[in-house]
Amino acid sequence: MSRFIRKAATALETKLDTKPTPAAPSRHESDLEHRTRKARNFEETEAKLPNLRNSPAPDERPTITTNILSYLGSWNPRPHPITSNDTVWLFDNTAYRNPTTNNWEAEVIAAVFDKETGVKVSLVVADIAEKLGLGHGDEAEARIKDRLMPFMRSVLPGRVVNVDFGRRRTQLKLGPGGRNGISSDIRALPQHKDGDIVAGVANVPRGTNGILEMKTVYAEPDGWAIISDVDDTIKITQTGDPIGILRSTFAAEAAPVPGMSLLYDYIQTVVTKSAPWFYLSASPYNLYAFLHEFINEFYPQGTLILRDASWRNLAGLLTSLTQATQEYKVDRMDKIHSWLPRRTMICIGDSTQSDPEAYGEMYRKYPKWIGLILIRRVENIAEVGLEEKNDPSRFEKAFKDVPESVWHVYSDAEECYKYIDKAVSAKARKA
Repeated sequence: MSRFIRKAATALETKLDTKPTPAAPSRHESDLEHRTRKARNFEETEAKLPNLRNSPAPDERPTITTNILSYLGSWNPRPHPITSNDTVWLFDNTAYRNPTTNNWEAEVIAAVFDKETGVKVSLVVADIAEKLGLGHGDEAEARIKDRLMPFMRSVLPGRVVNVDFGRRRTQLKLGPGGRNGISSDIRALPQHKDGDIVAGVANVPRGTNGILEMKTVYAEPDGWAIISDVDDTIKITQTGDPIGILRSTFAAEAAPVPGMSLLYDYIQTVVTKSAPWFYLSASPYNLYAFLHEFINEFYPQGTLILRDASWRNLAGLLTSLTQATQEYKVDRMDKIHSWLPRRTMICIGDSTQSDPEAYGEMYRKYPKWIGLILIRRVENIAEVGLEEKNDPSRFEKAFKDVPESVWHVYSDAEECYKYIDKAVSAKARKA
């Protein structure tokens, strides 16, 4: 084993690039995404962002051996326990019944990374502040530092996280985590009722910090469920502009889209409070803590699904939000469908990314699964990127073969109440 590790380490070291490189365009990047990125100079902005990859953590973790073995994922023969020097995030999730056994289970996700960072934080904060036109000492600098930290810490592959689940403290073993420090495990869960929310707590040494509690929502096979985009659907992000993304993500107070919080409260009341919510965002995992706090403040409890990403990569934030979003979202919705194929989905998104195309594709795949699609027409050019994203022809193409009664484009949240009422009433009549 040691000879293999030495050879693999040598090969790995020869491949390490000491220069920052712009993210390669995805072969699945849509034409609309490509033209938006070109028109708004995304690649130019990405190339100017600070390079964090070559700043090792002060404690030199993870080791080369750990990095090599992390390629084996859950088959890693040398997993590591959590230490007091680690930061652990547990992600909220949704429990569903296994279609074969009818027992409860859930995809349980954890991320582990180093508490410390070898990055010169003050320099990175100053760089971002300068790009946003903020002066030294601006009150937003503290906010920038706080939100940047998950991008600047080293991920720790190969970690095992133990979780005490529920009042009876059912033991869940998660991991070992893979290359990105993230573990994703399907775990059997104890019996509970539809709509129950059960807490799981990480069993870690004193001193370990992070998001050490997750909430699991139990969802029976039948009923309503909601899939909602995040950026520019419920949170103002300005995904059509690179500087707008940086400002709304790192410097500005998180702001909900006007009227959406009240609308979601209404939806929860109409479809019953036990209906599960899925917040499907193209943002990278680095932003989980930030977005999790935002959703908990303004919107119903739910499962936040984010994109895998290289944690020490600020440019990855921009590419994550602007490349291959349709492919990514369809893949994640396929997973949700595998959990809850008999639920009826209300899908809510906006015109800045590929929500119309993704929801249209899902309807054509599973026409009985999606009961309503609502698309917010984002009219601010800084947010939408290209005016043609709001062309009626775009929506007609995206929703080809989708009944007009199912999809609706709106500008104001007030318009959505009638669509919600009509969809819920129609389903009730069929029951």
